[in-house]
Amino acid sequence: MTIPKDIPEKWFPIVLPLQQKKQQGLAAKTKKTWTEEERRVRANDREYNEKFQYASNCIVTSKYNVITFLPVNLFEQFQEVANTYFLFLLILQLIPQISSLSWFTTIVPLVLVLSITAVKDATDDYFRHKSDNQVNNRQSQVVFHGSLQKEKWMNVRVGDIIKLENNQFVAADLLLLSSSEPHSLCYIETAELDGETNMKVRQSLSVTAELGDPNSLASFDGEVVCEPPNNKLDRFCGLLCWRDCKYPLSNHNMLLRGCVLRNTETCYGLVIFAGPDTKLMQNSGRTKFKRTSIDRLMNTLVLWIFGFMVCMGVILAVGNAVWEREVGSLFQSYLAWDLPVDNFLFSAFLSFWSYVIILNTVVPISLYVSVEVIRLGHSYFINWDRKMFCPQCNTAAEARTTTLNEELGQVEYIFSDKTGTLTQNIMSFSKCSINGHAYGEVIDPLGAQPKRLDFTSFNPLADPDFCYFDNGLLKSVKLGDLHSHEFFRLLSLCHTVMSEEKKEGELMYKAQSPDEGALVTAARNFGFVFRSRTPGTVTVTELGRPVTYTLLAILDFNNIRKRMSVIVRNPEGRIRLYCKGADTLLFERLHSSNNHLMNITTDHLNEYAGDGLRTLALAYRDLSEEQWEEWSERHRQADRATDCREDRLADIYEHIEQDMMLLGATAIEDKLQEGVPETIAILSLANIKIWVLTGDKQETAVNIGYSCKMLTGDMTEVFIISGNTVLSVREELRRARERMIEFARTREGEKEEGMEGWGEACSLGNGFGGDGGGEGREWPSVGDKQQQCPPPPGPPAPRPPSSTTLDSISGEFALVINGHSLAHALEADMEGEFVSTACVCRAVICCRVTPLQKALVVELIKKHKKAVTLAIGDGANDVSMIKTAHIGVGISGQEGIQAVLASDYSFSQFRFLQRLLLVHGRWSYLRMCRFLCYFFYKNFAFTMVHFWFGFFCGFSAQTVYDQYFITLYNIVYTSLPVLAMGIFDQDVPEQRSLEYPKLYEPGQLNLLFNKREFFICITQGIYTSVVLFFVPYAILSHGTQGTGEPLADYQTFAVTTATALVIVVSVQVRYTQLVRQKTRKPAGRCMGGVRVGGVPEGRLGARGGFRRSGYAFAHQEGFGELITSGKNMRLSSLALANFASRHSSSWIDTLRKKKHSNTHPPQSASGESSPAPSYVSGSAPPLSNSSSLLGGSQDTPLEEGTHTLPVILPQVASGPPTNTPALAPAQVPSADALTPTSVRSPGGDSVGGWNLSLGAVQDALFGWRGVAYRTSGTSSPGPPPVPKETNHTV
Repeated sequence: MTIPKDIPEKWFPIVLPLQQKKQQGLAAKTKKTWTEEERRVRANDREYNEKFQYASNCIVTSKYNVITFLPVNLFEQFQEVANTYFLFLLILQLIPQISSLSWFTTIVPLVLVLSITAVKDATDDYFRHKSDNQVNNRQSQVVFHGSLQKEKWMNVRVGDIIKLENNQFVAADLLLLSSSEPHSLCYIETAELDGETNMKVRQSLSVTAELGDPNSLASFDGEVVCEPPNNKLDRFCGLLCWRDCKYPLSNHNMLLRGCVLRNTETCYGLVIFAGPDTKLMQNSGRTKFKRTSIDRLMNTLVLWIFGFMVCMGVILAVGNAVWEREVGSLFQSYLAWDLPVDNFLFSAFLSFWSYVIILNTVVPISLYVSVEVIRLGHSYFINWDRKMFCPQCNTAAEARTTTLNEELGQVEYIFSDKTGTLTQNIMSFSKCSINGHAYGEVIDPLGAQPKRLDFTSFNPLADPDFCYFDNGLLKSVKLGDLHSHEFFRLLSLCHTVMSEEKKEGELMYKAQSPDEGALVTAARNFGFVFRSRTPGTVTVTELGRPVTYTLLAILDFNNIRKRMSVIVRNPEGRIRLYCKGADTLLFERLHSSNNHLMNITTDHLNEYAGDGLRTLALAYRDLSEEQWEEWSERHRQADRATDCREDRLADIYEHIEQDMMLLGATAIEDKLQEGVPETIAILSLANIKIWVLTGDKQETAVNIGYSCKMLTGDMTEVFIISGNTVLSVREELRRARERMIEFARTREGEKEEGMEGWGEACSLGNGFGGDGGGEGREWPSVGDKQQQCPPPPGPPAPRPPSSTTLDSISGEFALVINGHSLAHALEADMEGEFVSTACVCRAVICCRVTPLQKALVVELIKKHKKAVTLAIGDGANDVSMIKTAHIGVGISGQEGIQAVLASDYSFSQFRFLQRLLLVHGRWSYLRMCRFLCYFFYKNFAFTMVHFWFGFFCGFSAQTVYDQYFITLYNIVYTSLPVLAMGIFDQDVPEQRSLEYPKLYEPGQLNLLFNKREFFICITQGIYTSVVLFFVPYAILSHGTQGTGEPLADYQTFAVTTATALVIVVSVQVRYTQLVRQKTRKPAGRCMGGVRVGGVPEGRLGARGGFRRSGYAFAHQEGFGELITSGKNMRLSSLALANFASRHSSSWIDTLRKKKHSNTHPPQSASGESSPAPSYVSGSAPPLSNSSSLLGGSQDTPLEEGTHTLPVILPQVASGPPTNTPALAPAQVPSADALTPTSVRSPGGDSVGGWNLSLGAVQDALFGWRGVAYRTSGTSSPGPPPVPKETNHTV
């Protein structure tokens, strides 16, 4: 066990960058008013510890209590501008001199809205109180005056000594004092902290291991001096001062709150941090009040409307003053002013406020009531969706909030956990390579599936749950192949797994890593059964024969070595070293005679890695007795060294792990959840970027990235950021950006080179003008008679990089960054560089991150990109991230329900996310936008009639309509059409939303409801009000009956206008168009596109060679040392405890450019396009430290084109192609068929940049890249022909 050698006198907060700035907001507040620089804790001395005012162990996650609920909740609700606005109007209506309407028209709906929201908030907070009480009232056993007393968790204090029993949660952050296990070991499960379900081992100091009973613990008076509370889960530094001696403390001595004690009968611990000071709570974000972007926009619009209403009131007030002075004064003798009005100016002042009340219906309170009703309906639709119900776990989707539904249709970034969210966290032995022969699961999709092998007849100790299909490997073992035997012998010996045999033949393996468990289980089924171990021996049953090996040494794993080795002596006395690890490191240490076998094995590893499997290389070396004795002596000296012990041991390990003989390689599958690759592919087609934030090591995360198709062999380059200092991280990010810019310039150069000889259209009427660097061109067909330009004399000189260079890059890049590097990247002076680099990449994976780092990454994207974010996870370590994102989604998995309780939406499978976003989210956004547009339209049409009437009633604030009509207009006369549209409207069926993911992009670009759409709506409403007022007025004002009497009076005019209003706005339920089409004159016919490149040959899903994650079985560093020391041996038993590559980013960049450059005029009538040349390469990108060699890129079109999607989707048409190409569903049987390409169709254009690529859809459906329409003389392949429909009569 590694312990710190030097302990500083003062402990400074070991926190993440920015933590000191955000700690007050992200961590629970404590009562301390002073800055804690170090913590001093004296055991069994509450009086001493209380003078430091340490926090109690009571936690509070709720927002309100009985006293603060009403004021705090009302304060939060009146942060909504609309609520404050209506309160102001209510106050005005209570003044009789200016009120033309009764006060109940405002107070009743206002109180209703506030009450409904308050009840909902109170219900949510009640469940938080209930959860807090459940945790705070848990019982713990505290040592008090030599006896154990039961105390509630909330009453535990710093300095208390607590007794824990098996399967109990740890109540606070404890220093382990003693344990019932040998050598004072205990085993814990940390799923609540880091999401990892494997066991971890902790050990107390040897000086406190003897304190195993309450009497001796009651007399323990040691004092701990340590660092202050912080959020670092993997680090702790401190000193124990006892009996005039000082003992260093590390994280291996700590039990953190949230852990579960496993396979340990009892243990005792000293409370160091309690309640909000614990590392679990330091990594938990506070509950935040979430609003949608539409809510924020509505707040702005309400202010604008109020300003507009004030302007109208000022105009009418000025009119009142003029009228009263010029005309009204003539009627003073018989129509005097009401008191207290005594002059025309005061009359105008009162008239202004009267018109403010009358015109307030431009934003009625019923708008917010209707919004809440619509959101509630959308939430019920999510809850009732049977296609999001999981029958295996009997769990349905649940909308835990009703305020964020429309924001589900605007998500641009998804931040996902890995373990339990993307994967099932179930490892299985899948394939292997032994002495150049490949074995593994082979299933022919066209033939019968091979049967699952039955191992029980061959091996009675086999695991009945083990699943394997290739009979060739079993035959090889049965026939006595020496290489196969040695292969599985290595797997049964080279590990740190513990075995527990409850009864004869019933083995239970407990591994720190599920990878190791899978390998040992595979060896068990093929006849090499690991039975038990002692500190110096390993017992294995080999093909029914028990064999005991002497364990001479374990060369432990760490993140630098990426391998582990064991040295054993067999019963015949032969000494052999067995090693398994990353092939990239292990191959460098092989004997030169292994070159041919190494090449064959490398090919097999490439194939396994192409399937997204976790690969591992195996080797051995025979040692003579002299070699062992010499190395053993050097090892003992290095182990006893007091300085640079780790470096000395690494050198010794390196010396012995040389000239090894290659045995083969293994491939382990971490089973993904059902539908994960397909879901990621579909979401990527909707221009949603997915970032994986995981606490797992880099190799594991990268392999999962390949498995779920986030990382693919077609990527241009995968950058690894792993620097340990600020300067190294900055340099790696800089090199990554330089590589991206270099690739973009190279691509532009090759594009220009490819244009030579083609010619260039001269006429601006072709609609595709622009330079060669960024705009596509429309090439005329052979039959066109347009004037052609000669080719340019040469390619243009490369342009210097601009500030938006990175924004224009559309290559296939990925970024992998480690937790320690991310800590530097999140610093204030570097976060901009990190965001600009990461957001260019198609995939980002953050490894070894803490829960708070996850939240900080989400906060960073919210701050810099102004994009809607969604966080999804399944464990307590994801709670902070879920609370920070705009939308939090919890998966009810195997790690408890903490993530679900903190989430806004929950379900049981990651695959349901695509339906939540693309169907429910898109519909909710569409319905809400159409509802708001129509609502503002009808209310401006309703209210502006009062404004026009003011010019004909002497500006007297007289209303046109009856008072009851004004009250019932929004809640009776026009309520049903708008509510029906807001709840049930569908522009396309749900299946089309999934088949055409690009339908999702208007929400991301905020096309359907924005300031422009708002002004269009109110302009149309004002125009309608003009017609509704002046047409009846013109007809009725001078009309007379035959008797000479007036044809109509005021009441007749009011009823006529009101009736016309209801009819017009009911008929005018205007469906907001998804795309506003612009018409332009086409410049003749043109080719649909040019086929560039081709689909890589070979099976779907295959990748070229790249650096693999060789060491997938990693156990906790230092665990091997515990095994050889015998400290982890128990007395009774030996156990621990129980779809395709993504789309080309070029056609997505068109949308992003237009979104971020709305102020720039279009360079052509057709909109923008991004160049994407073709690169054909047989190799895939290696993982590199920011500057890996350029690998092959997926072939992309030479010219990107766009096609505007009309409101009604065209059907797939037969016959020759036209200017409106047919759409093909983006459904594919395999994930790798989704790599799209873009083709420009003539005549298409769109406002706002919402474009649909026909080539992308064709590529997704048929797996080909090419032209949308064939041109004469070309031979490029196309999609299968669509047969014409014929009518058959019988």
